Amino acid sequence: MPVVGGGVPPQRSRGYEDDHGPYGDGYNEGQVYRSGGGPSDPYGGGGDGRGGPGYGKPPPDWRKRVKIGLVVALVIVIVVPVATYFWADSKLRREVDLSKVEDRPGDQDGTNFLIVGSDSREGLSKERQDELHTGSVGGKRTDSMMILHKGDNGNTMVSLPRDWKVTIPAFTGSETGNRIPEQTQKINAAYSIEGPELLVRTVEYNTGLHIDHYAEIGFGGFANIVDELGGVEMCFDKAVQDKNSGADFEKGCQDLDGAEALAFVRNRYALPGGDLDRTKNQQKLLSKLADESAKMSTVLNPFKLYPTMGAGLDSLIVDKDMSLFNVLQMFWAMKGVSGGDGKQMNLPVVSGGNDPRLGSVQVWDEPKAKKLFEQLKNDEKVTVSGN
Repeated sequence: MPVVGGGVPPQRSRGYEDDHGPYGDGYNEGQVYRSGGGPSDPYGGGGDGRGGPGYGKPPPDWRKRVKIGLVVALVIVIVVPVATYFWADSKLRREVDLSKVEDRPGDQDGTNFLIVGSDSREGLSKERQDELHTGSVGGKRTDSMMILHKGDNGNTMVSLPRDWKVTIPAFTGSETGNRIPEQTQKINAAYSIEGPELLVRTVEYNTGLHIDHYAEIGFGGFANIVDELGGVEMCFDKAVQDKNSGADFEKGCQDLDGAEALAFVRNRYALPGGDLDRTKNQQKLLSKLADESAKMSTVLNPFKLYPTMGAGLDSLIVDKDMSLFNVLQMFWAMKGVSGGDGKQMNLPVVSGGNDPRLGSVQVWDEPKAKKLFEQLKNDEKVTVSGN
């Protein structure tokens, strides 16, 4: 039949009665379908691709996910370090009261730390004492002493021989209340007589330096730190054997565990320079410990970092005003010196001697030593060389 206006007759949707019988093929030629939608949902608002529910969920909210990720990152970057700081700070044993030290020098430029290694057996079982070759002597004595100066003109570490012959000034004991008369002794006697406070007083009296902070660690703590780090490598030009300290090392490089490292820093009888050579070994090992502790493999490994920190802090005795920040300052200054950013030296001495009353002693090179301490006092670059 002709169409009015000569146009094309309108298309009729294929119905259910068309080519495919009463039900047709289920499609409308004029209908647009999207994935997940059925005929009743032309925009794919639901369905599973087969017309069922649950398909075509809204796309992920990436802004929300980014926010959650930032919160987690902030917890890791801020909360964890802060919590670690307060945990570590709470473990410091602030037992030394420098306010009890008499007639102190005034404030000076830079910061001076007195670092002491004691022969304390505190916390060591009989088995551990045997392993470390410490014996079971009661009380505490100084086994090593170092002044670490942190300043604007470089950091300097000066080892003080334990047999250094000094004047111990008059002092009133902070614990006993006893009045100690002035006397000539080896410097390690000051610690034995009235502990850290008299030792600080003696160091200040003989050097003119103001000691800002005090830090002390015993045998057990030192060995535990080395063990938690997995040992330290040391190299020997020749074999070393010493029954007193337990040192027994072959020529060449080898890894030392805690007991072996302690034997290394305690050995002096098998060394030609005696106590002066021993202090050099102590500085070498401290350098190794500082380097190992600062490695990324230690800092970024909580299973290594926290046990190492715990081992060190549990046995570290400091002055009452020393914060964890001060401990970190001391550590980084030590690391800087060991890495070449500063100077390591022994106290200048003229020679070893024998005192009828005191036995073997070290006598300082007074002109050189006084110049050294004057440079440190004024925070100047150190030009003096030590032994």
